[in-house]
Amino acid sequence: MPVRADVITTLRAAGCVFAEDEAELLISAAAGPAELEQMVARRVAGLPLEHIVGFAEFCGRRIAVDPGVFVPRRRTELLVEEAARLLRPGSVVLDMCCGSGAAATVLAVQGGIEVHATDIEPAAVACARRNVEPLGGHVYEGDLYEPLPDSLRGRVDVLVVNVPYVPTDAIALMPPEARLHEPVVALDGGPDGLDIARRVLAGAGDWLAPHGHLLLETSDEQADTACALFAATGLSPRLSHCDERGAVVVVGRRA
Repeated sequence: MPVRADVITTLRAAGCVFAEDEAELLISAAAGPAELEQMVARRVAGLPLEHIVGFAEFCGRRIAVDPGVFVPRRRTELLVEEAARLLRPGSVVLDMCCGSGAAATVLAVQGGIEVHATDIEPAAVACARRNVEPLGGHVYEGDLYEPLPDSLRGRVDVLVVNVPYVPTDAIALMPPEARLHEPVVALDGGPDGLDIARRVLAGAGDWLAPHGHLLLETSDEQADTACALFAATGLSPRLSHCDERGAVVVVGRRA
C-alpha cells in the first residue's frame, strides 16, 4: 500500500524508532487522506503519538489521552499488576496522581471493587473522568488527599501512586515530546525526585485501612531511599522489578 510506505518513510526520516507501528496506528485512526496528512505532520513536529490518535495502549486496553495530559508509560503496567494481586472482593482502591486514570481504569474493569482517583491537573481530571466514571469509579480534582471525601478515611485497601518522580534538574534531559507536551506538574518530583512521594507517605496513615497497601512507582536510583521512607512511615516495604519494562515499584504494607 503506497500510503503506508510513504508514512513509514516520513516517520523514519523524522527519527521515529517504531515507524511501522506508528504508521499503522495513524492510518487506522485517520478518517481520510487529509486527516492522515495532518496527523503525520503533527507527529513529525514532535507531538506524542498518543495525543495525536487520542489514546494509549496500556495493559491491553485503550486509554483515552487528551493533548496536554501525561501519557501512561508501559513501565507503569507493573504498578497495576502488583495492585491487582492485592485486590479482594469489595476492596477500596485509590489511584493518586492518576493522570488519564489508566491504572484506575484497568483495575476497575476487574469489577467487584470500589475505585477512586485524584489528580491536581484539570485536563487530566477531565480525561480520567471519561475513562474511569463509566466503569463506576469516582474522580476528584485537587492536591493529593485534599479533595477526597471523609468517608474514605481509614478505608483504602490499595493506594496506587504514580507521583512525578523526575528530579527537577533532569527534566531538561527528557525527550522533547515529554518535556514540551506533558505538564511539568506531572513530571517534576523536586530536587531528588521524591518530594511528592514524601507528601503522599506523610498522609497515608489517615487513609489506609488496617493492613492496607501503598504502591509507588519509582526508579532504580531512588529505590533504596524510597524504601527507607516507607519504613519510616510504618509501612513494611518490598521492591518489585521488571527489567524488560525498566520498572520499579515499592509495595508497602501497613502493619
